[in-house]
Amino acid sequence: MPHLPGHDAHRIAPFSPNEDDDFEIRTVLGHAVEGSSEPGEVLAAVAGIGKGDHEAWFTAWDRLGDRVAAIADAAAVAGHRASASGAYLRASTYYGVAVNAVSALPDSSALAPTFAKQKDAWEAFVNHAPVPVERVAIPLESDSMPGYLFRPAEPTGAALVAVNGSDGSLGGLWASCVAAGLRRGYTVLVFDGPGQQSQLFERGVPFRPDWENVLTPVYDFVAAQAGVDAARVGLYGISQGGYWVARALAYEHRFAAAVTDPGVVDVSTSWTAHLPHSLTKLLDAGDTEKFDKEMAFGLKLSPATARTWQFRARPYGSGGVALGYAETLEQVRRYTMADVADRITTPLFITDPEGEQFWPGQSARLAELTASVSTLQPFTAEEGAAGHCQPLARTLTAQRMYDWLDARLTTT
Repeated sequence: MPHLPGHDAHRIAPFSPNEDDDFEIRTVLGHAVEGSSEPGEVLAAVAGIGKGDHEAWFTAWDRLGDRVAAIADAAAVAGHRASASGAYLRASTYYGVAVNAVSALPDSSALAPTFAKQKDAWEAFVNHAPVPVERVAIPLESDSMPGYLFRPAEPTGAALVAVNGSDGSLGGLWASCVAAGLRRGYTVLVFDGPGQQSQLFERGVPFRPDWENVLTPVYDFVAAQAGVDAARVGLYGISQGGYWVARALAYEHRFAAAVTDPGVVDVSTSWTAHLPHSLTKLLDAGDTEKFDKEMAFGLKLSPATARTWQFRARPYGSGGVALGYAETLEQVRRYTMADVADRITTPLFITDPEGEQFWPGQSARLAELTASVSTLQPFTAEEGAAGHCQPLARTLTAQRMYDWLDARLTTT
């Protein structure tokens, strides 16, 4: 077919004039491949929302979640298990976007009830899931982490631990890797780690950088499960989960293979890359008082940035208490693994999407630091696979990463 004049075959037109909203829409649309969304109802819900109308953005997703949850409830009452399962899964995904939206609003009083609706929808999906699933509690120091262990119809003995990012929902994780893994015979574990979902919103547990101390007990738990071969346990991390996974692998070497989607070496660059040089100098000099004063002034002039800060900074606090601006960045700067990456001995598959907007160049950097064990897999705009976590190419992502995992974790 000839190339049409004025047509860029590598660019998909934005779904929203707001870049963050556009990315969120692409992510949710990509989840449709595993039933976690329905493109038509998503696009209808967000149609006409203006660039700066954040209240309307939250309301659209919250109402969509309510509408689809009502469909699910009706199907469940009528005994239509498959229909209820699919609708509960979609509702959980939509409420997940609403949770992120309300987290960034000046008044976040709706955060707790919105997350409760998201969790209720996910739990209802688990109750109607098309495969066996067990609710589990994974020991972590003096506490535990809530998880869900999904069992395939035809198990191979291989297992995959799926690690979410900084703000992803479990419904999104189902679409990103769980469903595809089950079809291939993997037992798949998903869970909320420190700072994620129920740990943050219900328990006030913040992020922590030392995920070797999180994923070591997770490995112990999975390896002990019936039907799981302890020598064939893999690990997957999406978005900021790429850091959690890589960091853990520098110390925990029992996982047989791992995927970072994408590679993340230094979490803080997604924050500091946008700071003016003058503010970076204040931060480096430890002038916390002046830094906080100038940040506060700058955020007053940029409400959109202030909303993003409020949303992104929440998991770095403690017990639900927000940190100061400089204190937050000092915490975020601890999330780096450049100095320990050379300790990784686990075979590592690293996705490298064209146009990575949050951690550009870090997939290649992680591959350089782990050259003896890593496979760097480009994803391109020509394939429709550009952008962070290839939001509109999740089938292609699953095919490539699972083919790679199969060669290392499954028997022939």
